[in-house]
Amino acid sequence: MHAVDDMDTRDTRDTRETGGPGHPAGAPALGLVTIGQAPRADLRPDAEPLLPGVRLVEHGALDAERFDGDAEAATRRLLAPEEGEAPLVSRLRDGRSVLLGHGAIVPRITDAVARAERDGAAATLLLCTGRFPAVRARRPLLFAEPLVQQAVAATVGTDPVGIVCPHPDQAEDVSRRWAELLPGRVQAATADPYGPTERVLDDIAAAARALADRGSSWLVLDCIGYTEQMRTAALRAAGRPVLLARAIAVRMAAEVVAASA
Repeated sequence: MHAVDDMDTRDTRDTRETGGPGHPAGAPALGLVTIGQAPRADLRPDAEPLLPGVRLVEHGALDAERFDGDAEAATRRLLAPEEGEAPLVSRLRDGRSVLLGHGAIVPRITDAVARAERDGAAATLLLCTGRFPAVRARRPLLFAEPLVQQAVAATVGTDPVGIVCPHPDQAEDVSRRWAELLPGRVQAATADPYGPTERVLDDIAAAARALADRGSSWLVLDCIGYTEQMRTAALRAAGRPVLLARAIAVRMAAEVVAASA
């Protein structure tokens, strides 16, 4: 298993640079830092249309960690949440998911942000809607959670809101954090975005329908792992407007890059 300090030896191998359609050489760069592993192949189809002319630099907090063979069980134990801690959930490079604790992941996020900045990111977006302490950065570092929460709060007013999150152990914490912000009633349901597409879409549709049946006027897919396709499944199942965390965060990040170019 690789320690955090060993990550620099993997910089060249783990850098993933992509871009919006037709981005020119020297285009402004947005760093995308996942708390899992880069590249986030699931994110790119939704993000690139929102970022025309922007170069994307992807790094992951777990890029140097091994999730193969005999190393996998030890890696997962090292990164796991503490007892009683609401877990973070993210995606590995091979599409599987991983449960993470804040204490293990924050130093690795700091390293990934530094790598994105070395690759020329004018600003960096942390691809997680969890809550984090301050992370060292030399350029603007955007946390998805406040971007998404403030945008939702400005949109829904006092209406009741249903939040969909990935893991049952997150539901109580997610409900509490949103209830601190929104004046209307908040309730949560869970659906894992990482898995076989048909199962995921069915689970998200079921969660959205349940929240609508319980009186939610708006739904929020509160994880970067939820896609536009999943938004469509929730919308069709619930008949309620559905706000997508990844779309809100990426749109705001694009504005910051434009301001910094």
